[in-house]
Amino acid sequence: MVKAGVFNTLTISRITGIGAYLDDGGDGLLLPKRFLSRQVKPGDTLNVFVYHDSENRLIATTQQPIAVVGDIALMHCVSVTSLGAFLDWGLMKDLFVPRSKQISGMRKGGDYLVKLYIDEQTGRVAATEKIESLLSNDPITVKEKEIVQLLIYRKSDIGYVTIINNLHTGVLHFNEVYRNLQIGDKLEGFIKEIKQPGNKIDVALGKPGYQRVEDETTKVLDLLHKSNGYLPYNDKSSPEDIYREFGMSKKTFKMTTGRLYKEKKIEFTESGIKLLA
Repeated sequence: MVKAGVFNTLTISRITGIGAYLDDGGDGLLLPKRFLSRQVKPGDTLNVFVYHDSENRLIATTQQPIAVVGDIALMHCVSVTSLGAFLDWGLMKDLFVPRSKQISGMRKGGDYLVKLYIDEQTGRVAATEKIESLLSNDPITVKEKEIVQLLIYRKSDIGYVTIINNLHTGVLHFNEVYRNLQIGDKLEGFIKEIKQPGNKIDVALGKPGYQRVEDETTKVLDLLHKSNGYLPYNDKSSPEDIYREFGMSKKTFKMTTGRLYKEKKIEFTESGIKLLA
């Protein structure tokens, strides 16, 4: 069954002058000609995004939307009417936000965090700015050390409140951040700790422990090769300098260089690290 607001894998049943018709179990779902490559033929399968066009007909596209149903994303308002606002969706059609689903009234040119959903009355994809009530840590679907997708939601006194996998909220503490973050930024991170009572979640960026080190050793070695085998950074360097040069926390830097030292790939000097041949 074809679902609106998400990607569907469908088979081409026939090709006409206006495009390809994909097998939807009925008369066929149109993929307009401008989205067809010359190589496709009947019987081929395509991964397409499905949504309603301006005449309320389901239509397919190979364009990549900014978000799909269930996603929370930062989107730009392109117009406002008496009924609601329209956001740039990355498609030929904009995404509608009913006035009742706005918090304080959207304005053209503004950027807003919204969640995409299927409107029960129309069956169309719409968006809501009222996402707080849609987030909960009870029940919880993640565990400590699990790699997750993070979305920066807002700032608090202790760090950034993040949305985890579009479902939960957690805190990314300021001492875990060595870069400028903006509301709406999407990042990979992991569950650092789940505190009881209340399933309060602390998160961190990157990957946990030595999974992170596995990724970073190659980066350090590459930078050393590009710098003639020497870099003026060690455990005495500031966290800010390390993040600016390597894109990692000082803790991760120390774990990574410690591993490279044990593997006899680098040596420590008074002022930095040196590549061993």
